[in-house]
Amino acid sequence: MIVLSEDSQRTSGKDAQEMNITAGKAVAESVRTTLGPKGMDKMLVDSSGGVVVTNDGVTILKEMDIDHPAANMIVEVSETQEEEVGDGTTTAVVVGGELLDQAEELVEADVHPTTIAQGYRAAAEKAKEILTEEAIEVTADDYDTLTKIAETAMTGKGAETAKDTLAELVVDALLAVQDESGIDADNVSIEKVVGGSIENSELIEGVIVDKERVDENMPYAVEDADVALFDGAIEVKETEIDAEVNVTDPDQLQQFMEQEEKQLREMVDQLVDVGADVVFVGDGIDDIAQHYLAQQGILAVRRAKSDDLKALARSTGATVVSSLDDIEADDLGFAGSVAQKDIGGDERIFVEDVEEARSVTLVLRGGTDHVVDELERAIDDSIGVVRTTLLDGQVLPGGGAPETELALQLRAFADSVGGREQLAVEAFADALEVIPRTLAENAGLDPIDSLVDLRATHDGGAFTSGLDAYTGDIIDMEEEGVVEPLRVKTQAIESATEAATMILRIDDVIAAGDLAGGQVGDDDGGDEMPPGGGGMGGMGGMGGMGGAM
Repeated sequence: MIVLSEDSQRTSGKDAQEMNITAGKAVAESVRTTLGPKGMDKMLVDSSGGVVVTNDGVTILKEMDIDHPAANMIVEVSETQEEEVGDGTTTAVVVGGELLDQAEELVEADVHPTTIAQGYRAAAEKAKEILTEEAIEVTADDYDTLTKIAETAMTGKGAETAKDTLAELVVDALLAVQDESGIDADNVSIEKVVGGSIENSELIEGVIVDKERVDENMPYAVEDADVALFDGAIEVKETEIDAEVNVTDPDQLQQFMEQEEKQLREMVDQLVDVGADVVFVGDGIDDIAQHYLAQQGILAVRRAKSDDLKALARSTGATVVSSLDDIEADDLGFAGSVAQKDIGGDERIFVEDVEEARSVTLVLRGGTDHVVDELERAIDDSIGVVRTTLLDGQVLPGGGAPETELALQLRAFADSVGGREQLAVEAFADALEVIPRTLAENAGLDPIDSLVDLRATHDGGAFTSGLDAYTGDIIDMEEEGVVEPLRVKTQAIESATEAATMILRIDDVIAAGDLAGGQVGDDDGGDEMPPGGGGMGGMGGMGGMGGAM
């Protein structure tokens, strides 16, 4: 009896498991060379010729057009890591791929996938418990440690050449926007400016609005400015229904125009009466209203984005009003300086010198668009890890130290686990060592020697000992200032474990008719899918990227 349509394809049993494991491993392998301070970059070229040069794991995987469903599960690991922490995306994917690799050997040895999944979950819980016990406490007052955390996130990326300066800017920005309710990273705006060097990047304690004043006769700069925020339009109100006006006399036309002008003047007078020196308008400003505003010496900006209005409100203390009839002096905010300045060849409005700025702007400079884009990705990662540290107050050493320690303790823990799950726990420990091994490989060091030295040092009780990718020595990462938030590691382990166990438990893949032709697999076990990068048959969109990877 035929149940599936003729066009459908089905892969079952070990063939399905092997196919899915191969796809997951291939995704991990594609980003593995980007890990660490000496990781390499990827050039990704899309179908329209757009180029992205980066070594940010989540960016690489997003740009690669991956079709294989199991491979996409590993991609989701990096996206979850990015959303939760902001950094460690490559680590999470590489660990997920290695867990699948270790599981493949156990499956071949006739260990049931459910048993492997149970062992992996037990090992992950124990790993998180160990890391929490070993974590180093950090407070918001520990400025030096916070800057070191920001520097660690930038290491190996395009921002590394000026990481000292940029790390301080990131920490200063987050400390400025921190309040009783926590830290909203959206209150740190990023403005990219092509031109100048990375060292020219700066922190503006206020807001930069990518607009210009609406009239040349308005002042370029206003000191000690009272700022009004209006999300409507300074224009003659239109009727809600279609209307027609018949004019039979030139005097009637003149009266009609005078009435419109009067309405606009009244709207401007309302701003003048409450004492506004600067007004940001969410919609348009009539030409006549612009003239009146300029006469009164008011600097006006039209069509400001809603995000800009929110940032201005938080920064200046102003209230965004929806009707000028209701505006009062208490609705105005204050800024020590509002000025139109040229930056990178573009005119922008700078709102600065605000009291206790709760919304700040990082101005990132760089020689080309590609440099500035990669700089922004590095800064985003740094903002994520510093914010996480300020919220959690716990960090771990870098350089492969946590993974080496976990591998050591999990092997001891495996002895207390009964049955075949013990094999899975040991496999989990082996999988975690892919991080220090990859760090050594990417740095041009001997991975076996490096791993042996790390194991020996940790066996002696030195938890914070990690691999210096520049010298090949085993050093104290805490003393060296190479630290990252606890949540980076715990989230990476949790997400990688969940994805790996889900993939392992799949023993049947049924592809609909429109997916036939090698997208998911074929009846002979997916032999069209070698474990290489660009030639993965099941990852159609990625095939075109083979040369770039």
